Amino acid sequence: MADLKSLDAANAYANTIKNQAGTNSVGSVGSIGSLDGNRDKGVFSDMVSETLKSTAGAIDESANAGVQALNGNTDLVDVVTTVQNAEMVLETVVAVRDKVISAYNDIIKMPM
Repeated sequence: MADLKSLDAANAYANTIKNQAGTNSVGSVGSIGSLDGNRDKGVFSDMVSETLKSTAGAIDESANAGVQALNGNTDLVDVVTTVQNAEMVLETVVAVRDKVISAYNDIIKMPM
């Protein structure tokens, strides 16, 4: 099962790199905007949107595998694998959400 998680992490990393390839070459700051005030509008929101779509897709795949198992059309191992994959993806999204909220709270607490 560790191989599946490693593969999912590698795919997520590759997708992130592919999505950032179209941004400017300022580095990690370039994905949000360059230091001179020119901003790449929509890059972050597009990334969040794509991530939520892939999460919903993993959950749908898990539900479909469960239905297929009830109909006797798939193996139980496939159902368990898709459920664990959906769980891992959802846990990742929740962890990122928690970090974003934490960062937002830290920014709000900064003196002006």
